[in-house]
Amino acid sequence: MKKLFSRVFGIGVAVFALFVWQISSAQASEWFWLSSDAKYTKYFEPDTVKVVRKAQTQHGDVATEIEGWTKTTYTYAGAAETIKNYEIQSVLPNPSMLSYSLALLRINPQNRTIQYAREDFYNAEGKIIWSKTDGRVKEINSQSFDEDFYTSMVDEVFRQGETKRRLAEDRWITLWTDTSSSGVTTTVTADTTTMRLRGANLILWEWEEKRAGKSVTEIKFMKKAVNLVQGTERIMVADSRQWTPQGGWKVISDEMNGAYRMIPQDSPEYKGMERLRAFAKGYSAWVNRYSLES
Repeated sequence: MKKLFSRVFGIGVAVFALFVWQISSAQASEWFWLSSDAKYTKYFEPDTVKVVRKAQTQHGDVATEIEGWTKTTYTYAGAAETIKNYEIQSVLPNPSMLSYSLALLRINPQNRTIQYAREDFYNAEGKIIWSKTDGRVKEINSQSFDEDFYTSMVDEVFRQGETKRRLAEDRWITLWTDTSSSGVTTTVTADTTTMRLRGANLILWEWEEKRAGKSVTEIKFMKKAVNLVQGTERIMVADSRQWTPQGGWKVISDEMNGAYRMIPQDSPEYKGMERLRAFAKGYSAWVNRYSLES
């Protein structure tokens, strides 16, 4: 029993020493600036980005998990927002206490997800004032705070132009637009940065907006799986949201109970289906990037 304890203790010390080294390395690194606004300035350190896991495929090894360190500095407004989001007002009652944070990110490129494996929050003197481990896994889309972290780190490994596509003027493409007899115009655009092909299914995020005159009456921000062969689609409601002036943002109700619905060929939506088919064909390398399929 004592030998087992000694062995476990020794392993624990080694792991702790490695973790301390990782933090020290991250603190001492040369940070690469990504973006700044009125609340946050974001950096990452390219030399810390590494492939943790990879899968063997018929077209070679493909990274399935990437790790790397990031840094975020805060203005007073950014610190206040961060403290509120993390619900740590009791720990950090004064936003001026929070100066910057370091985070070890764990990325899965096939699913476009990020997990904050470790976060340390510092005051201006460089002292850790709060830490968090094993944050939730979340998918990256156009509304994500972490999008520039994600694209920069994935580009360090794959060099497929994630950052370039994120910043491109044609990032969003119009799938279809239609005006009803009552005068309401519906426009649907698709985010090309999120598109990835799995078998016959194209996974992507869409933005649907309804307008009556100059007023926006409804917005849907939807994650979809579109079967390009069968001409069907389904909304992944757990991730999708709907906005109205009266109710604000809410989870989209699932009228199809997770089932695929057929897109009628005489409908405006079918023009969108054809546009997605054309994009997937014309940009085959892009929609199949990081694929584990043959």
